[in-house]
Amino acid sequence: MLLGLPVNRAFEHMNFLGIIGRVTLQFLAAAGRLGLFTAHAIIGIFSPPFYFRDLGKQMLAIGYYSLPVVGLTALFTGAALALNIYVGGSRFNAESVLPTIVVIGMVRELGPVLAGLIVAGRVSAAMAAELGTMRVTEQIDALVTLSTDPFKYLVTPRIVATTIMMPFLVIVADTIGVFGGFVIATDKLGFNPGIYVEKTVEFLEKIDVIASLTKAAVFGFILSLMGCYHGYNSKGGAQGVGVATTNAVVSACILILLSDYFITEMFFSS
Repeated sequence: MLLGLPVNRAFEHMNFLGIIGRVTLQFLAAAGRLGLFTAHAIIGIFSPPFYFRDLGKQMLAIGYYSLPVVGLTALFTGAALALNIYVGGSRFNAESVLPTIVVIGMVRELGPVLAGLIVAGRVSAAMAAELGTMRVTEQIDALVTLSTDPFKYLVTPRIVATTIMMPFLVIVADTIGVFGGFVIATDKLGFNPGIYVEKTVEFLEKIDVIASLTKAAVFGFILSLMGCYHGYNSKGGAQGVGVATTNAVVSACILILLSDYFITEMFFSS
């Protein structure tokens, strides 16, 4: 007997507590590594040297080449949103609220969140795969031997470029999404184009746009940080690169949705 319990039961309890302790310590260690990586990234943004050529390449790759998928997603989301609002509003004779809900829903939530998730799937995965391949093939170590800071050369331009370009992508997503709702409402649901545009402009406030762009910048920082962090710290050959890519996308999507709530709470809780 041990503390009034059979020996086997006591060891089972101790083993369970040991598992909880190991998981907690692993979580805290991972959070600490991510915190140090984030601090290093923020410091690197404001300290020389600055690789403007690489920054321009990343801005082109992240912003311009993400436009088609972001635009198509926003277009069909806005159209589907308009149809759903019309069907739901018709049950209460409230079809006239369609322009208001479409513009607020797209600008406040759907535009930045969908753009963030789509770019996370495209950009975070690409960053993790690229940096992970460089890590396992020792190209990052080669940069050190050439007296080049691999963090400044590889990580900082990607984070800065994504943080800058995401607000532009979200502006495109918001605009095209609202346009998609406008096309469906006027062409299929019988709304007057002039009245639709008037209501859209009337109910869109400055705070909605500011919140949308704030979310965009935060999402851009998060998704690039996750892609760079998991790729930069990957190990274990090709399998490790695959794991890093998966972890980058999953963690970026979770953190985007989590931060979306807190930013929404910050802007619209009152």
